[in-house]
Amino acid sequence: MDKKLSAGVVIKATSGFYYVRNGAHVVSCKLRGRMKQSRYSVCVGDRVLYSFSGDGDGTIESVTERDTFLRRPEVANVDQAIMTCAASQPQLDLALLDRFLVLAELSSIPAIICINKIDLVNPEDLQPGLAVYEKIGYRVLLVSAVTGQGLPELQQILFGRVSVFAGPSGVGKSSLLNALEPGLSLSTGGLSQKISRGRHTTRCAELLQLSGGGYVVDTPGFSFTEFLTMTPEELRFQYREFREKLMNCFFSSCLHQKEPRCAVKQAVLTEEISPGRYASYLALLQELQETQARRF
Repeated sequence: MDKKLSAGVVIKATSGFYYVRNGAHVVSCKLRGRMKQSRYSVCVGDRVLYSFSGDGDGTIESVTERDTFLRRPEVANVDQAIMTCAASQPQLDLALLDRFLVLAELSSIPAIICINKIDLVNPEDLQPGLAVYEKIGYRVLLVSAVTGQGLPELQQILFGRVSVFAGPSGVGKSSLLNALEPGLSLSTGGLSQKISRGRHTTRCAELLQLSGGGYVVDTPGFSFTEFLTMTPEELRFQYREFREKLMNCFFSSCLHQKEPRCAVKQAVLTEEISPGRYASYLALLQELQETQARRF
């Protein structure tokens, strides 16, 4: 007799246990043995079919096809990524922001830039740097978890969608979520006085339901990103302002580095493309090339 299967969504995964929400109920599940043997990676946001065991827990039998997949942090089936940075404490790092945006572009997930702690600075001081992102089509929100500035606009963006909050430690992702949804009571932490970095207050990714509609994923913060599987050739497509220039490069395989008659480099010279964005591209490209060289 076939087992009766129930459908749900993985809202948390930790230490080999997967917590699956089915309506108002949350069931603690483990993976079926054949899924363990195949080393299939089940992550937060996955839609699964599971069976019940005698003790009321469950076993995940299968995972349905994903609509989207964010590689790091690993989250499935999200509608948008809220790339969160701090205006200060820690200092705004646009090169790091570019890396997060590359991850979103690589995963084909729309990204929104959210600058928290705007109460600590004069917003006009940030405008020149942030205008670069608005020019190439990213939406930029200036918010404060302390004063409430920008929170109604952010709440409207989250309504009815599954959103992942990603960004370095210490920028206030958990504080923002607490301000938007006080009932979440997420753990928050300040900056390490010794190294001026955020303390990791979120230990694992978790899908959280918003009372106003929609879900958010609070993710462990990190101060750098790894691109272990991306090739230099893939990278050149992840800077959106480069894409329209590619067809005008003399070489179809142009990496916009040392090649002659490169349309991207020409656009940088005329500042049609931001020199800062181009510099962050070159830094990441070099890392990928060095990683590729070590493999071979």
